[in-house]
Amino acid sequence: MNRLIALAVTVTLSGAAAAAPETYIIEGSHTLPRFEYNHLGLSNQASRFDTTTGTIVIDRVAKSGSVNVSIDTTSVNTGSAKFNEHLQGEDFFDTAKYPTITYTSDTLRFKDDTLIGVDGNLTIKGITKPVALKVESILCKPHPIMKKAACGANAIAKIKRSEFNLGKYAPAVSDDVTLIIPVEAFKQEDAVIKP
Repeated sequence: MNRLIALAVTVTLSGAAAAAPETYIIEGSHTLPRFEYNHLGLSNQASRFDTTTGTIVIDRVAKSGSVNVSIDTTSVNTGSAKFNEHLQGEDFFDTAKYPTITYTSDTLRFKDDTLIGVDGNLTIKGITKPVALKVESILCKPHPIMKKAACGANAIAKIKRSEFNLGKYAPAVSDDVTLIIPVEAFKQEDAVIKP
């Protein structure tokens, strides 16, 4: 009888552990959010941000979690130092006043056991708007090189830049912007967290 009670306790504790939320720390060298827009009807342009930090919490059993991401706007990278400076000016990101873009969420959407979306709030230049991310792929596994538990995903969203006081030259330069966000993150207990 005692053995049956011990087994029941073990199973219960194992189930509770399996349901525990897991925290992942964003790995910045492989998390480089891009933004794409049409330029004068001539071509689609893509640029990125080179510095992103944050955490992702996911509970696969409860199908819940949260996302907290911060993007350094001074890390905007267009491939041109002159254009980087232009985008950091008052007409666009105004990095002197608004050095970060943030995205926060406590609503993750699942289909069966797969994460398919995140509903959150995007803040640019002090303006916060709801933005839904479509998660196009997600995979969690041991990182083959770093030998750490890792998750990676690709997410996409569409916004209007004029809604964030970034509408200079619209509509000649498209108001519609596509955000493409590749993200990789290490599980917190395995991650090296830099101050």
